[in-house]
Amino acid sequence: MNLDKTDERILKNLMVDARLSARQMALKLGMSTVTVLSRIKKLEKEKIIRGYTAIIDHEKLGYTLTAIIEIMAKNDKILDIEDEVSKFENVCGVYDITGSTDTIIIAKFKERNELSSFVKSLAAIPNVENTITHVVLNTAKEDFRLT
Repeated sequence: MNLDKTDERILKNLMVDARLSARQMALKLGMSTVTVLSRIKKLEKEKIIRGYTAIIDHEKLGYTLTAIIEIMAKNDKILDIEDEVSKFENVCGVYDITGSTDTIIIAKFKERNELSSFVKSLAAIPNVENTITHVVLNTAKEDFRLT
């Protein structure tokens, strides 16, 4: 699907504030409410908009540890491993990457012992050859919205 400038403007506004009503957005963008609603429905149907969510401060919920973990796979089982890792509730992102590492995951934890158990459970997944865990010291930016 090709996005035009109107679609892009609607998406940018939703990324900044997904709670905007279609009416509010229409007023802000200078177009009709029907146009905004039909564009949003089209974007949802095409799975460009996959859902609506709140951006939360994980640290305020007690998730003070962020880990970036590299996984090296054996026997070309990268996709199986990534599928398994994606099921863990602490995992925020799973990335199939280039380079000497096969997969990078980003996960959040409340306590060091949770991270330790998690890393051990990764090693127990069939065909995981090795993991390298990096603990984030400070977060300069964490926002996946393209605005």
